[in-house]
Amino acid sequence: MTTELDRNTIRRLVRARRRELSGHERSRRSAQLACNITRSALFRNCRTLAIYLPNDGEVDLTAVAQSAWSQGKQCFLPVLSPLYHNRLWFAPYTPQTTLVLNRFGIPEPALNWHAMRPVWSLDLLLMPLVAFDGWGNRLGMGGGFYDRTLAYLEQRSQWRKPHLVGTAFELQHFDAVPSQPWDVPLEAVVTEQQYHRFERNSHKGKDRLKPDEGQ
Repeated sequence: MTTELDRNTIRRLVRARRRELSGHERSRRSAQLACNITRSALFRNCRTLAIYLPNDGEVDLTAVAQSAWSQGKQCFLPVLSPLYHNRLWFAPYTPQTTLVLNRFGIPEPALNWHAMRPVWSLDLLLMPLVAFDGWGNRLGMGGGFYDRTLAYLEQRSQWRKPHLVGTAFELQHFDAVPSQPWDVPLEAVVTEQQYHRFERNSHKGKDRLKPDEGQ
């Protein structure tokens, strides 16, 4: 795909292309992607992971949640925090969880602050995205919720968790995604075709090593 595009143009192009997938095709690709996630060492070794519920044609991670539950792992969903402006906390997610619509019309667990977890307590964070590139740069919907939630990582030269993994269809892969100083790069992106792994030693895409496509 072309790289000489601004962030909003890329968003429009990719969202339109993603919405063109039929329901059957989206389900098929989501199932393939879920297999790639659940076969990975990061998934096998995690005890707590956050997923998200699909919106606007995003990948459906239901099969990932089901696999996690069957293995005794704890699943969480992002919740808009009413206390910390435009940041996310994470609520337990089970087959019995009651969901309510947030202000964007996206289902999330009903607020129960006693059960909420901060992002740094999770082992694996599976993140939605609109577009990604070979350096681990992620383009989101533009709200900046994940970037603000993960901004504390910019103060750390090294960290062990959470592992930051984007999930997307391969059609969302761009040669280069324009980045901003506050963008938090990904450790990997999983698609229905492959597991894209990136170096996590630098926060600047231009300083990153070329990605290793191996799992």
